Amino acid sequence: MQEKSAPILPLAILIEATITYINQFFINGEFCYEMFLSIIFGIIISIAYDIDIPKYLNFNSRIPYLGNILSGIVVSRGSNYIYDLMSKIIQIN
Repeated sequence: MQEKSAPILPLAILIEATITYINQFFINGEFCYEMFLSIIFGIIISIAYDIDIPKYLNFNSRIPYLGNILSGIVVSRGSNYIYDLMSKIIQIN
């Protein structure tokens, strides 16, 4: 059972991180353009350089570019966040 559920946890961490960041779009009821631009640039860079964190974790999507988009959102959070996220994922594996 543990062997089958272990790969799901890193993906859950990645999704939770993405949703948390998207929820931060609205600060004090106002749309944050800086975060929006950061996410757009992160997605563009992830697609351009084929950065795909779920694929790295052996999750292959049937939806083209989904992994790149999720990775772009995570990458847009910055290097400290990426380091913390990868540390959590590596500890689980």
